[in-house]
Amino acid sequence: MIGVDLVKIERIKKMIDKFGEKALKRYLNDNEIKMVKKIESAAGYWAAKEAIAKALKTGIGKELNFKDIELYKEKSGAVNFKLPERFIKKYNICDTSLSISHDGGFAIAVAVIESSSSHKC
Repeated sequence: MIGVDLVKIERIKKMIDKFGEKALKRYLNDNEIKMVKKIESAAGYWAAKEAIAKALKTGIGKELNFKDIELYKEKSGAVNFKLPERFIKKYNICDTSLSISHDGGFAIAVAVIESSSSHKC
């Protein structure tokens, strides 16, 4: 399963300018907020969570919310994600991959979720 999302960095900046850390708390947990060093990262994390929801074909809403998706940094510094156990079981998720980039005023994220129909990964 694959999902992609593109967001204007300025849109996220305006949201943070208006609501401060409350804006970040809307879609990031405390550890994720600590990972934000610049506005481009905050926008990239928004795009990442949207891309993950699109890969699962749930969107952000009742079944899956922003806080259900946990972003973290691997030892290499790359950002990846964890999902709640209920999603791992429901979709038989074996592996995940995430790519985030920003340029020209936009942030983009691509999420790949590998699942198995054989119930074994």
